[in-house]
Amino acid sequence: MPASADPRLNESIYGRLGVRTIINASGPSTRLSGGIMLPEVAQAMAEASQWCVDLGELQGRASELIAEATGAEAGYVTAGAAAALMLGTAGCLAGLDPARMNRLPDTTGMPDEVIVARSQRNMYDHAVAQAGARLVEVGIPDRFSGAGVRDAEIWEYEAAVSERTAAILFVAQGHAEPPLPRIVELARRRGLPVIVDAAAQLPPADNLKRFIAEGADLVAFSGGKALGGPQASGILAGRRDLVQSAALQQLDHDTYFEQWSPPTSLIDKSRLAGVPASGIGRVAKCGKEEIVGLLTALRIFLEQDHDQVHGRWLALCRDIAAGLEGIAGAELALIERNGKGVPEVQLKLDQTQLGLSAARLIKQLQDGDPSVHVNHARAREDVIVLGPTCLRAGDVELIVKRMRAELGATR
Repeated sequence: MPASADPRLNESIYGRLGVRTIINASGPSTRLSGGIMLPEVAQAMAEASQWCVDLGELQGRASELIAEATGAEAGYVTAGAAAALMLGTAGCLAGLDPARMNRLPDTTGMPDEVIVARSQRNMYDHAVAQAGARLVEVGIPDRFSGAGVRDAEIWEYEAAVSERTAAILFVAQGHAEPPLPRIVELARRRGLPVIVDAAAQLPPADNLKRFIAEGADLVAFSGGKALGGPQASGILAGRRDLVQSAALQQLDHDTYFEQWSPPTSLIDKSRLAGVPASGIGRVAKCGKEEIVGLLTALRIFLEQDHDQVHGRWLALCRDIAAGLEGIAGAELALIERNGKGVPEVQLKLDQTQLGLSAARLIKQLQDGDPSVHVNHARAREDVIVLGPTCLRAGDVELIVKRMRAELGATR
């Protein structure tokens, strides 16, 4: 690999491996390897790697800490938010029946439908189907297609409930309708659990407890985004019996029932007919390093001053905006979000004036040296979005230099 124009990149472990590093002005997405862990988290993971523990006992302690942080009855550290969704769905399908656990994803003879609003479907709900569930869509998202103003309505959820229904999936987004409390009211009346996909709903920090407080039975969070934990980590929080089922379908139970001593804070052995085999969650196992890393990150997240964190992010965005001011054909906007989300810089390009589309600029930034990745969610609107959460010291100057060079702007 040739030397980079950014000397920091040549000195990293990736430089020694011959792998190019990037400047991540997009955010902690999986394809960009997540975010930047705090040194304290990395140190905790390194220390954890030097000892052996009973993973069940470690997850039992994790359950107590997650329950305290979220207001849930129990919790579990998973290999990401998608793993939490898969395990949570498996818990809803199998309950505490070891025979059902051993059969998944074969759901013959058991309720296996999960209701979801059509407007909330996304590629990540494949994790729900992985457990063996069949997604049942409700509602017509006319307000997104431009055909009207309506979305899914509560009566449509009600009409979709049948003897085959196992759960309702709610994807926590700003546009989600009906709101979660109305979904919960219906679910309670019909005896169904509600699973909330809250993978990217931090910040604000209040959301750690919000969904459980609003009645969700299970909530899935990413551990590798705003929490600052390992990229391959997540949280499943919720009802004790459902989290217990999820744990039973993920932990290694290769022992005899008489010898088995699961953590009582997580698993009630007296409710089980026997020890389930390595379940459907085995493919998403979580190591001691990820568990300790996530718990360390969660502690730091709970203790930190979130206004201060937002202020640091906002300062980075202001520096980017200041560096990109005055570019002809580029309309600049600073989105502050007032402490309730991640601030960002938006740059609207005038193709006619610049002779350059946002999509082409994004590709040129990625392919150049140093490689700069920006958020491409609005590329088809010719809008470039830059976020601060994964930036390192010195990144702002390099971003500004690269972008002004690609846009033909001099200072």
